[in-house]
Amino acid sequence: MARKATNQLLQKAKKSKSDEFYTQLCDIESELKHYKEHFRGKVVFCNCDDPRVSNFFKYFAVNFDELGVKKVVASCYRERAGDLFGREGRESGFFFEYTNTEEERRNLDSPGVMLFNGDGDFRSAESVELLRESDIVVTNPPFSLFREYVEQLVRNDKKFLIIGNINAITYKEIFKLIQDNKAWLGVNLGRGVSGFIVPQHYELYGTEARIDEFGNRIVSPNNCLWLTNIDILKRHEDIVLKKKYFGNERAYPKYDNYDAINVDRTEDIPSDYAGVMGVPITFLHKFNPEQFEVVKFRKGDDEKDLSIDGKCPYFRILIKNKRI
Repeated sequence: MARKATNQLLQKAKKSKSDEFYTQLCDIESELKHYKEHFRGKVVFCNCDDPRVSNFFKYFAVNFDELGVKKVVASCYRERAGDLFGREGRESGFFFEYTNTEEERRNLDSPGVMLFNGDGDFRSAESVELLRESDIVVTNPPFSLFREYVEQLVRNDKKFLIIGNINAITYKEIFKLIQDNKAWLGVNLGRGVSGFIVPQHYELYGTEARIDEFGNRIVSPNNCLWLTNIDILKRHEDIVLKKKYFGNERAYPKYDNYDAINVDRTEDIPSDYAGVMGVPITFLHKFNPEQFEVVKFRKGDDEKDLSIDGKCPYFRILIKNKRI
């Protein structure tokens, strides 16, 4: 019940002023350490980030030389009534371009932002122009606009590393990108994303809600992932298969409406089955495209949900072992 309350809190916030929960620096560091070599000589765009408070912007600014970044750009949607953390409102969106000059380093905690003519929405012409001039996008975009956000990145052929809800895997647009090997899950998932900073006036729900050493109020929904199209070695590690199908057929029932067996856990994938298997969506966190092929999502031959003896298990991804 506690976790459900936490998720409801986040969803309520996302529907209102929303999508302005701030990512913790520790979570950014935990994920981005795996991609450091990809930022050298690149323009990084954080296009859902107030540079005055964004930990994404701070990460790239502080690690500018180590990463070899060419430039960091952070842009923010206007908040007429002020943002969720009590900062003054603005009539337009704003952005900041950081190139690691001495003056910029001195004023890192209060950068002098430049105003957009418009609202700074990531879909606005001004923001899109900055997007086109960038190489890699790294941010926590609005969850409620996640499909549209990713579609814009793909349309503009941008590399990206972004946070989303685990349910994003089930969106047909996102699943198609994963199936076509055009996007994949990052390193951290679920509890690997430790929580988000929420405003002072928010009640702290859930057993993992807390106040950190800096006084930040943290809510941990445990249902988030990183989505990316930046390749790293970890993505090409095989899943070690320890189970066998033959001799244990009863543990792997077949679906009523598709010629495939059901596998309840990724660790239970058998090493000796050449046909199609239905696995949990969390399989994608360990998915190696050289080891497995993604065949289909969720539906049987009749385009109804996969079922066993008339009952539907949780969402399943249909896969096939390429090496058998």
